[in-house]
Amino acid sequence: MKAELSDVDRGAAAYTRRSLAFYNWWVLKVSNNLAWNCPTEKILELYREHITENHLEVGAGTGFFLQETLPQGMPRVALLDINRDCLDYASKKIADYNPEVFQENILEPLDLPGARFDSMAINYLLHCLPGNLEMKAETVFDNLIPFLKENGTVFGSTILGADVRRSLPAILLMKLYNRKGIFSNKNDSLGAIMEILSSRFKTFNVEVHGCVVLFWAKGLRASCLEGRSEAVPTALGK
Repeated sequence: MKAELSDVDRGAAAYTRRSLAFYNWWVLKVSNNLAWNCPTEKILELYREHITENHLEVGAGTGFFLQETLPQGMPRVALLDINRDCLDYASKKIADYNPEVFQENILEPLDLPGARFDSMAINYLLHCLPGNLEMKAETVFDNLIPFLKENGTVFGSTILGADVRRSLPAILLMKLYNRKGIFSNKNDSLGAIMEILSSRFKTFNVEVHGCVVLFWAKGLRASCLEGRSEAVPTALGK
């Protein structure tokens, strides 16, 4: 069963074919520099350090970061998003890599056939999901972990609404996005993401730039491996 846009927050519906055409300019050039104070190059560095030849991109976006950082050759790359427009847009940008495409709701159990992944990116996604960070991040990570190799790496970034210094443009833009339902991050804090990572991974790191936290985590804790079989799970009801 494929997830529908109505299953998740209005934020997903903001990314249409038309808006995606302007996304790289508005978000990666304008907003990252003038509002969030996190240069896009910082996120690119995170990708270059942690992306592998067996990678899952959670939240397809425009495919920009994959275009810039995917390893040479024929890596395995998969895209996961509830929004069909995002999947179509990003998959065309990296068509040479023949990406696997999964239209799934990250807040529900997943059905991702194939081998487990060595790396997963959750980039600029968490702040768009409904609910508080503790709840939504816990759900996202717990839904993804069954498809991650034991020593695999999860990395990404999210825009925080609490416990960080925000410029006036950031305050105003974040207020607008939260009111429209594009963001849901008023109370998202650094402590919340650190708690989620430390409870599931042996090693993790966070780095704050402006109001954006960049993170990576590696090596699943024993509690995440209990009852785990060699076979990749299939979501119930699918």
